Amino acid sequence: MKLTNIGTVKELLGRHGFSFSKGLGQNFIINPEICPKIAENGNACEGFGILEIGTGIGVLTAELAKRADKVAAVEIDTRLLPILEETLGEFNNVRIFNEDVMKCDLHKIIREEFAGLRAAVCANLPYYITSPVIMLLLESRLPVESITVMVQKEAAQRLCAKVGSREAGAVTVGVNYYGTAKYLFGVSRGSFMPSPNVDSAVIRIDVNPTQRLEDEDERFFFRMVKCGFSQRRKTLANALSSQMQIEKQKIYSALGKLNLSEAARIEQLDMEQLIALSAALRC
Repeated sequence: MKLTNIGTVKELLGRHGFSFSKGLGQNFIINPEICPKIAENGNACEGFGILEIGTGIGVLTAELAKRADKVAAVEIDTRLLPILEETLGEFNNVRIFNEDVMKCDLHKIIREEFAGLRAAVCANLPYYITSPVIMLLLESRLPVESITVMVQKEAAQRLCAKVGSREAGAVTVGVNYYGTAKYLFGVSRGSFMPSPNVDSAVIRIDVNPTQRLEDEDERFFFRMVKCGFSQRRKTLANALSSQMQIEKQKIYSALGKLNLSEAARIEQLDMEQLIALSAALRC
């Protein structure tokens, strides 16, 4: 079954009485070149177990299963289960979990499904849940080596932006704290059914297995980052004093120690400056 052929897909979905859900952000891949490239860039190979989030009709799942030792896919839409039984029937190394990725125990899935294997994540993420899923994967400290995802092109550019640039946001800092993001390739809107109104892109985050800060310092750091970017047009002193109730003089003093202007804004600080500022404010 050629799952990237529009006629085949329409026949398959019609036979199962399936209709696309806007609420779930469903856009199925019909460009035959995309999923093999995602799999090849996403550590889908011998010795690896791949966690997939959102299967669609199994186009990417099949490419992952051809290459990796095991695939565990989390899919929230119960209506897709009988379709997946048909499209993935030839593979004995795939297991589907009909669960919400934001609520299920991903550590347990990886531990039980990928015993003795290295692990990675590959996914075509719905646009509406891109940042929450990526941050969940990173903040959960899953034992995965990489996270390769297709997201909206604008989101990809933000996730891969340089910390300290105008394109960066709080999620950029989060991704750079936990790993290193790389923009891999763009995907046109015509590669999907139904076609979305924007283009997409595939990125990979290589995860850093070590924890950079102690737990309490880490929590303070991310609170500072979120507060700063929530009012990014304000100076750091104004944003942090109002959001975190830190005296402005203390903020000015911390900025001075880092040779930064009292008028500095959070988007002007690179990763090491943000970590250093957080440490200075914690003293």
